[in-house]
Amino acid sequence: MMQAAIALARRGEGFVEPNPMVGCVITKRGRVIGRGYHERFGAPHAEINALAVCRESPAGGTVYVSLEPCAHHAKTPPCCDALIKARIARVVIGARDPNKTVRGGGARRLRAAGIDVHTGVCRETAQELIAPFATWVTLRRPFVIAKWAQSLDGKMATGTGDSKWISCEASRRRVHRLRARVDAILVGSGTVIADDPLLTARNVRLRRVATRVVLDGRLRLPIGCALVKGANTAPTIVMTTREKTSAPKARRLMRLGVELIACRTRADRLSIADVLRHLAQRDVTNLLVEGGPTVLASLVGQGLVDEAHVYVAPILIGAGPSVLSAGNGVDRVCDAYAPSTVHTSKSGVDTLVRMRFATSW
Repeated sequence: MMQAAIALARRGEGFVEPNPMVGCVITKRGRVIGRGYHERFGAPHAEINALAVCRESPAGGTVYVSLEPCAHHAKTPPCCDALIKARIARVVIGARDPNKTVRGGGARRLRAAGIDVHTGVCRETAQELIAPFATWVTLRRPFVIAKWAQSLDGKMATGTGDSKWISCEASRRRVHRLRARVDAILVGSGTVIADDPLLTARNVRLRRVATRVVLDGRLRLPIGCALVKGANTAPTIVMTTREKTSAPKARRLMRLGVELIACRTRADRLSIADVLRHLAQRDVTNLLVEGGPTVLASLVGQGLVDEAHVYVAPILIGAGPSVLSAGNGVDRVCDAYAPSTVHTSKSGVDTLVRMRFATSW
């Protein structure tokens, strides 16, 4: 039943952010009488939707919910109140609420009302489901997904800088589906200058239009690039220094619809931590990073990558920039950045390596 609730929750991916994905199944006398999930931000929560479609009275039934029911007033009333009013006998919870100000409050509220509560069922899967929300609410930064394509020998481009296309068409379609469910897509100005990308999701069912974010401390972004031309149809932000925000070029970019944000610097570079802080303040929970070696190395080196999608193409390039080559790396193999989970799958002729890194929340 909990696995079914988690599967239901995934239907909200790309629609509910910055809220977490949540699914709920209600049973009575061994039969499922109601199902529901959080469908979109600001809409009723999973428990409310499941109660609304019950085929019979849920009184005395069991609720399986992937995330601890809320006990506080927000955009919607507390789900705990609805469960208590429905005279539910038992609530089974996957993950506890990661918000430190309310964590455990839902379970306590239900127990105080005489409801039997069990927590931690399918906990790891339930926690993975809410990882973007948990990262945003506890660490005050987005959940960072780093994506890149490389050859078997670890090259992101040839010696001349050509990179179209290392990955196959099937892999590129998957990337467009990923773009369609994230809140923002980040690249460095070097990637914009070299590739002139659109950074939009194409030929997929759109769930949200991601904000395009460019790290550009020197304000090198070409006025005529695709991102600037499309700034009125897809939100576009340039992260730069306070000094550059008053430059004539900055004013011209703003007239064309580009937003500029002044960020702190660290060792003459934009502070990645400050960039992420600004994005979190804008309710960015899922951030896709499609930058080159410099941006990726900075994020990995500071332990700010939560998930990596690596498309490995069955080709050898030889000379050319290597993945993360801009960073200092580690001195010893035992200090290498090790993921907590690794999944591999075929993506056309490529191999997709998907890694999750442990977080402190």
